[in-house]
Amino acid sequence: MSINDPSVGGGAIIETDYEIGQDNMDGHVGPFGFDIHNPVFMISGLSIIAFVFYTLALPEQSGALFSWLFSAVTQQFDWFFFGAADIFVIFCLALIVLPYGSVRLGGKDAVPDYSYIGWFAMLFAAGMGIGLMFYGVSEPLTHFSTAFGGVTMEDGARSDWAPLGAAAGDQAEAIRLGMAATVFHWGLHPWAIYAVVALALALFTYNKGLPLTIRSAFHPIFGDRVWGWTGHVIDTLAVFATLFGLATSLGFGATQANAGLNHLFGVPVGPTAEVLLISGITAVATISVLRGLDGGVKVLSEINMGLAFVLLLFVLLVGPTLAILTGFVSSLGAYVEYLPGLANPLGREDTNFSQGWTAFYWAWWISWSPFVGMFIARVSRGRTVREFLICVLLIPSMVCILWMSVFGGAAIQQVVQDGFTAVQDAPLELKLFLMLEQLPLSSITSLIGIVLVMVFFITSSDSGSLVIDTITAGGKVDAPVPQRVFWCVFEGAVAIVLLLSVGGLASLQSMVISTGLPFTVVLLLMCVAIVKGLASEPR
Repeated sequence: MSINDPSVGGGAIIETDYEIGQDNMDGHVGPFGFDIHNPVFMISGLSIIAFVFYTLALPEQSGALFSWLFSAVTQQFDWFFFGAADIFVIFCLALIVLPYGSVRLGGKDAVPDYSYIGWFAMLFAAGMGIGLMFYGVSEPLTHFSTAFGGVTMEDGARSDWAPLGAAAGDQAEAIRLGMAATVFHWGLHPWAIYAVVALALALFTYNKGLPLTIRSAFHPIFGDRVWGWTGHVIDTLAVFATLFGLATSLGFGATQANAGLNHLFGVPVGPTAEVLLISGITAVATISVLRGLDGGVKVLSEINMGLAFVLLLFVLLVGPTLAILTGFVSSLGAYVEYLPGLANPLGREDTNFSQGWTAFYWAWWISWSPFVGMFIARVSRGRTVREFLICVLLIPSMVCILWMSVFGGAAIQQVVQDGFTAVQDAPLELKLFLMLEQLPLSSITSLIGIVLVMVFFITSSDSGSLVIDTITAGGKVDAPVPQRVFWCVFEGAVAIVLLLSVGGLASLQSMVISTGLPFTVVLLLMCVAIVKGLASEPR
């Protein structure tokens, strides 16, 4: 098929045939029925297997290495993560208002494959499910606490744990600053990161007729070299980033589910329970993978979104409703007010906040971006660029802000109004369940919370498996079943071995930071490729 075939969508900048380099992109059926895309599958697969054995064989050494990686990358490259994330936001907002926004993904006659409800459900379940459950209560409370107590008694110096320093004992302003910092981490910046990758993949797949894989987005920059080693390196980096980003989310999900089961049913907290949880949920995720996108991911995503909405509405109605709604409006205002300072990459004195929270978050979102971006691209054909960016960038940001305002706002009011400090002092993974305990029907809502964590866990795992499988199969969306199962199993294996390492969750965070750094460069180049691709499209 020619790239300039009108059925592709027109406007192609690529003056060559799809067959160029196709010998490199074609899979080769190998042992166990794998459709091997050499050398991406072999390099990434063998590297992950070697990593698992290294971490298990030398836990002390690997734990020390992971700790060093986290400190080195966050301290030396925090400015780079900050600056890149700012660029992605500005880039997406510019495309919304520029004439490029009228370009339709898939060509001028393309129609959307999914309704808005189905589209949003899959987008949220894949994009931020476990994170919203884990951090919905814990992050607003943490930032509020550090902001409220961020001035030392001795010299009045600003605390490096508090966002932008301290609120100097002003409780109301500490709440605003804490919510602004939370919204900053879950608003425009992460969704802009996802949108860049998703837009690039959708544009070059549906409009240019290239394979659905990361390397395709770089044809305007590297030409036919994307079918050779240049493309192999790009796709391999995408596999590593996606795998460790997913493993980190699975680790967070396992620890929170374990904490919730302990709180409700007395299930012991520890590595054994977490390993069993990851193993069991990975098995369920494998079944979902076998059912495919529509039969597995879509169904689970819609179920989960329904449960999430019910829980959100319950907390809003039975909690301090007026305070929560007022806090939502106040959080939006505080976000706008504090955004320039929070997004500033230079001269930060709040080093523990900017490096331990923000730099980690941006690396985590960037690691997730191949997975979430490809997944969004697969379900976004038929949307205009403007519609796509507004929906992917702005609407999800508002929903995330609402979620954080409801759950975080309810917990903060329990501390401020009721003096319930236990929720403030509890471990991050337990805060959600302690907040729900103060509301009616706590046993039921806590159980719903655990189910949500687990199903978000499943949808993230099976969606990620499908995406990694697509990348390693050279852009094919129908790779053999054994290959999909392989990646699903090894996502769980990586999460388990990193949780069992000396650093535990810190080891997961270290690997996200390490793989997110080189992939940030990939995303910056992707912005250039998008502009080149859109410039050739009829508007």
